Amino acid sequence: QVQLAETGGGLVQAGGSLRLSCAASGGAVSILNMAWFRQAPGKEREFVATISSINGITIYTDSVKGRFTIARDNAKNTVYLQMNSLNSDDTAVYYCAGRKRDRGLYDYWGQGTQVTVSP
Repeated sequence: QVQLAETGGGLVQAGGSLRLSCAASGGAVSILNMAWFRQAPGKEREFVATISSINGITIYTDSVKGRFTIARDNAKNTVYLQMNSLNSDDTAVYYCAGRKRDRGLYDYWGQGTQVTVSP
């Protein structure tokens, strides 16, 4: 059973940066399609970014394009989300997720890490 653990959240001022990490155990991120989601207070969980297990292709939601970067380090079995130029709309709990297939439901979820962007 793959377990995912996010770290790196915290409080940052608008315009600042954070890097989230998602460490996997019990399985290799290299064979999973990995993604980041987020959930802001009072809102539904939304997709942020994904990286393909096959070819490393990345996809981002429009609101983070050019500011966020998803990447994986197979040697460390970790996926990252580099977040730059943060604004208050980025305040949310961030979750990493993984799935064996390239579509459909995600099989594995982390517990989430809080990101708070102050004005």
